[in-house]
Amino acid sequence: MTLFSEINGLPVVTLGEAIRIGVVKSLTIEAEAGLVSRLRIARARGRKETSLPWDVLHAVGPDALLVRSDTVLDSLPPTAPPHHEALGARVLTESGDERGTVRDIAFDPATGRIEEIRTTSGGFPGELLIGLGDYALVVRTG
Repeated sequence: MTLFSEINGLPVVTLGEAIRIGVVKSLTIEAEAGLVSRLRIARARGRKETSLPWDVLHAVGPDALLVRSDTVLDSLPPTAPPHHEALGARVLTESGDERGTVRDIAFDPATGRIEEIRTTSGGFPGELLIGLGDYALVVRTG
C-alpha cells in the first residue's frame, strides 16, 4: 500500500533516459470505480500542470514515479477531466453525517485501487467511497 502523502512531491521520470518530466502535485480519484485515475504533475521548466492517466505509469517507487518515455506527453488531450482535491476534503456519509476530514488515502500502486480513506475520525475501507466533489468526499454508511 502507498499513501497519497508519500506520492506528493515525488519526481516523475522516464524509464530509460531518466528524464525528469515533472513533479507530482496531486492524484485524481474516479470515485465510482474506487480508483486513482490520473496523476497531476507540475511540468519541468515552468510549464503548466499536466494530467497523466494512471495507466501510463510503469512503476511507483519510494523516490520517483516512472513512465516509459516522455512521449506520453505528446498524446494528451487538450483538457483533462475535472479534478477535486481529496486530501483535506470534508467527509460525509450518504445520509449527510459528518465524519471528519480526509488526512490521507491508501491505495495499491500497481492498480490504483483505493484501499483505505484515513480521516481525522478514523478510517473507511475504499469500497465505501461513493463520490468526491468540490464540497465533500462521500462514503456509504456501511
